[in-house]
Amino acid sequence: MAFSVASSYAKLRSIVDATPNAPLPSPASMQKATKALIASLPPTGLGEAATEAHLLNDLPGGFNGPKTSSNYYGFVTGGVFPIAEVADNIVTAFDQSPMVHLPDQSISTIVEDRALNMLVELLNLGPGWGGKTFTTGATGANILGLACGREYVVNSRLKNATGGTGVGELGIVAACSKASIKEIQVLTTMGHSSLYKAASINGLGRQSVKDVPVSKDEPWKIDVDKLERELQRSEDGIVSIVAISAGEVNTGKFAVSGLSEMKKIRELCDKFGAWLHVDGAFGIFARSLPKTAEFSSLIDLTAGLDLADSITGDSHKMLNVPYDCGFFLTRSADTLSSVFLNPNAAYISSGPDASIPSPLNIGLENSRRFRALPVYAVLLAYGREGLGEMFARQVRLARGISEFLKSSNEYELLPSNAISVAEEDRFENTHIVIIFRAKNERKNAELVKDINAIRKMYVSGTKWEGKPACRIAVSTWKVEVERDIQLATDVLKEVAVSSF
Repeated sequence: MAFSVASSYAKLRSIVDATPNAPLPSPASMQKATKALIASLPPTGLGEAATEAHLLNDLPGGFNGPKTSSNYYGFVTGGVFPIAEVADNIVTAFDQSPMVHLPDQSISTIVEDRALNMLVELLNLGPGWGGKTFTTGATGANILGLACGREYVVNSRLKNATGGTGVGELGIVAACSKASIKEIQVLTTMGHSSLYKAASINGLGRQSVKDVPVSKDEPWKIDVDKLERELQRSEDGIVSIVAISAGEVNTGKFAVSGLSEMKKIRELCDKFGAWLHVDGAFGIFARSLPKTAEFSSLIDLTAGLDLADSITGDSHKMLNVPYDCGFFLTRSADTLSSVFLNPNAAYISSGPDASIPSPLNIGLENSRRFRALPVYAVLLAYGREGLGEMFARQVRLARGISEFLKSSNEYELLPSNAISVAEEDRFENTHIVIIFRAKNERKNAELVKDINAIRKMYVSGTKWEGKPACRIAVSTWKVEVERDIQLATDVLKEVAVSSF
């Protein structure tokens, strides 16, 4: 029988549909899949039919379950909405290359523009986001954010210098020299690891990322007074990018307490010529929760994030579209294009009158996947209310597990020493991430392994205050609150009985 894409996909769907609701494959399945892998390049090739059989029969048993399981709580990967899967297959089937806006040839860039506009609406960010593009993820988007910040803070100083046209043209050494800049610092609190990578790639250096926390007890919260003192160093030739964490990766906590604090930070950035960036990979979506008393505390924490110069987010997290898909938004389209413009490439120009900027001139990639289509599909299929309700279920599940952990004799909900958060507000400020550990220090080192060994839910390991801890991150569309609270607490009780 000849190889057929259609029949192959039908077989794949039956395999996926039959996959157990388990976050991890069994060790035996992993070993079987690993042994089945071809070790070296075949001289003549296996042919399509044999390769199809290998792909469908040998490999799926070795994949973990962010998509197929409702209880994968490891990386914040979400799952994949069925409609997003349909859209992603259309992406592959038609294989668009949306690098240049060519509206007489393809609607792909128009779809991307519409999807980004609707995303801004979903996040309640208001008007003014003239620079916007999809990226591979929050890492790529943070690179764009620091690149724009670097360009802005240097160009601000070059206005009074001669012969300066920015880092994009001159390079960072020459531009900083002309602008009398000694250092560019990135001021943050518990910045994601990708922020350090972005600083390295942008020529700022990982050591440029500096924490300005309120205290060691609340290291995720930014100290506005310390921030102001650091920004004042601009008088000594040290310029700054301020990076606000909206959903710190370990705790899910927010660096700012709400609108008044963001207004103050905005004022300071304007006064001292700093760029204000928000890393909102998943936390930014708290702005899309239903506007009810149940979620008012979280919504208040995200108020004012729209005052930023740029925002990073991940669609393959909270929107449950396939990997890979992040997004970057900035109020300064000119700054974005000044960094990422492709000069002297007439063959890939969309012309001077284009209403939509070509993505290759506002992002890292020239070659890029049509990753906008699954986002467009999800936003259309579920709308503001449908997605808001999904986000609400995720928060309710995280809060339910938190309540169990808080009342447990065996576990400690972290961070336990947050001194400025009233006890009654602890659960109200829980978003989608929980960290905890065993009270028994001897058993705590094995806790992640013991939970995952049951194979009913998956947690990731982390550290808090130098000690091992467990992290649960809820981001799948498959959440059923009561069912999943019961499953999680049953697993934790089972581990407690067997381990403590």
